[in-house]
Amino acid sequence: MSVSAYHQHTVGGPAIFAGLGLHTGEHVRVSIRPAGPDAGITFVRTDVRDRDNAVRVSPEAVVKTQLGTVIGNDAGVTVSTIEHLMAAMAALSIDNAVVELDGPELPILDGSAQPFIEILDRVGRRRQEAARRYIELLDTVEVVEGDKRASLSPSEQFEVAFEIKFDAAPIGTQRVDLVVDEESFREELADCRTFGFVREVEALRAIGLARGGSIDNAVVLDGDRILNPEGLRRPDEFVRHKALDAVGDLYVLGMPILGRFDGLYAGHGLNNLVVRALMANPDAWRVRTWTQELAQAV
Repeated sequence: MSVSAYHQHTVGGPAIFAGLGLHTGEHVRVSIRPAGPDAGITFVRTDVRDRDNAVRVSPEAVVKTQLGTVIGNDAGVTVSTIEHLMAAMAALSIDNAVVELDGPELPILDGSAQPFIEILDRVGRRRQEAARRYIELLDTVEVVEGDKRASLSPSEQFEVAFEIKFDAAPIGTQRVDLVVDEESFREELADCRTFGFVREVEALRAIGLARGGSIDNAVVLDGDRILNPEGLRRPDEFVRHKALDAVGDLYVLGMPILGRFDGLYAGHGLNNLVVRALMANPDAWRVRTWTQELAQAV
């Protein structure tokens, strides 16, 4: 079904899949189910039965941002690595859904958002009789940490710009700047994979991370060599994946953005800080609907 800018949407039916978590290495089964209008996106840990096992997505629900976005509730229940699925749902205009999983981390699949797009495409989306709300930027909000920066600023459309710089020859300095809608996300960002360096793997595994990581679900670099036999999907796959992450991290707002995101050497932590800074500055944004704009134009 085609998407409507005026209405909220949910998934057309249960979308069921399974896979390994990037950091835990655990096999997890997932079911994405429809939810009612204004419900937002809620993750439910079906393996947790002794306390509240539902975690509704919001900026405040983000409890950790080391190499991924982790959300949690007041009962201490967490769900890790939500950003790729969140990016896919943002791109496909899925406003309301319940994501049930029987483990602590979403499957990483191939390290990009493409498998999630394909999973959601199989069940389609259903229009709901409720107005879709947008966060419209009225002023610029910025957070800075050393040489890293992230900002949100006014724009008539959702734009994402990102710049990264690494010493590794396959990466160097890369920049991407594009209007993000369903078409551009599918064509420009969805298939770009997460990446990491061999030298970091042992240290990460020592602290319980990257236990499920491999060349099957990430671009892996050893110095200036890319270890994946198939190579890169795009010459600038690295920065495009960072932009993909930003799309997912911004969608914890629960509404699409009418505005521009700029990230310089940023990551999940700074992405969430700029979201929180926006929420803390109510004069910098307002909630709009397309129906309001149409009424004003008449």
